[in-house]
Amino acid sequence: MRRLWVLTVLLVSCYTPSNQPPLGYETGNDQCHNGIDDDHDGLVDCADKDCLYTSSWCGEQIPLVPAQRSLIENTPELCHDFIDNDDDGNFDCNDKDCQAVAEACCSNENNDANCSDGIDNDGNGYVDCLDFGCSAGIFVTVCVENTDALCSDGKDNDGNKKVDCQDSGCKATTPCLPVAPTGTAGPENTLAACSDGIDNDGNGFKDCADFSCSKSTIQAILDYCAAHLENSLATCSDGIDNDGNGYVDCADHNCSVKGDAATLAYCLSIAESTFDRCSDGIDNDKNGFVDCSDYSCSQSVEPWPGNDGKTVADYCASILEATFAKCTDHIDNDNNGHTDCQDYSCSKSKDSAVRQACQESLSDSLGSANEKCSDGKDNDADGYIDCADWDCSHNPAVTICNDKPKVCGQ
Repeated sequence: MRRLWVLTVLLVSCYTPSNQPPLGYETGNDQCHNGIDDDHDGLVDCADKDCLYTSSWCGEQIPLVPAQRSLIENTPELCHDFIDNDDDGNFDCNDKDCQAVAEACCSNENNDANCSDGIDNDGNGYVDCLDFGCSAGIFVTVCVENTDALCSDGKDNDGNKKVDCQDSGCKATTPCLPVAPTGTAGPENTLAACSDGIDNDGNGFKDCADFSCSKSTIQAILDYCAAHLENSLATCSDGIDNDGNGYVDCADHNCSVKGDAATLAYCLSIAESTFDRCSDGIDNDKNGFVDCSDYSCSQSVEPWPGNDGKTVADYCASILEATFAKCTDHIDNDNNGHTDCQDYSCSKSKDSAVRQACQESLSDSLGSANEKCSDGKDNDADGYIDCADWDCSHNPAVTICNDKPKVCGQ
């Protein structure tokens, strides 16, 4: 017993505590200020949301002497000072006004590398091309669905909620070309014809979406179709058009109307029709449309809290980006991901003054990219000039900025 006690003492006395967190943790002041991605999630120190709650380096700072508040928190300086400058309850990159400014570098998914690594680099719940920062990134080229391989893999490669031949980018690819008369055209009543991804009989329905397959008298075909139903919680939340009918997950009535109790509850939980879900900047029902750009919001009769008798549809109408003021203020007023003349409600407005403003904006953007990025002018009137503008510093076509530091030190 004495020997065992001595051995225990020796073992305990030899233990040296580590000054680093276990792999997978980035918490506390030491780990949130060491310049290391301790948890290997692609986010370093204060860029990692874990540090926001566990480190005093990264939390909100309240000045002892209140400063004059800015109307909008939308400059790189205001978006990195740890202060809620506009008193809206959010500070820095958690403020939507900051997220809309590319120069603030709040988004980490805006280039080919980060949009194809299988990682949710900005921690917003969306990976690669399912992230709007990638699918709408003006310099992102990997979020496409336009090759034979990509147009026949059953996946939504570009994140637009349209799979394979349902995607307009696939129209010219071999799998999506009209069936040749001497090819596989004909009855859709064999296992081969019911599993080839082609509308063989030309009736507008392919494979198991065609009654000739789903109601076949051949057991092998029925077994195949049963295995490719889209009516369970798993198949209704995987982002794939499992039954090949052109509708993904809860956009498919087999999920949202005919699904089992768990599936119906899931679809109801992400339905985008309430005020909260129509104003949170998230595509809750994953149908490719956010907030008021989603028909379920813009036509919703759900109540608009605090506005007696008014509905969510009224709210959407109130923030519609269609007036001259809203189409020239550099703000995404309706939170649909498109600002000013990038928004169809502005560029195709019935108001002649708005259309004229957009035409002038367009003509100002034409010409050599290098010339525009070295003329000392703020051509797009976003407050940033030449290589200090994200559109210049991150544009592969602009070589004049290659030897200058990227915005935010990137």
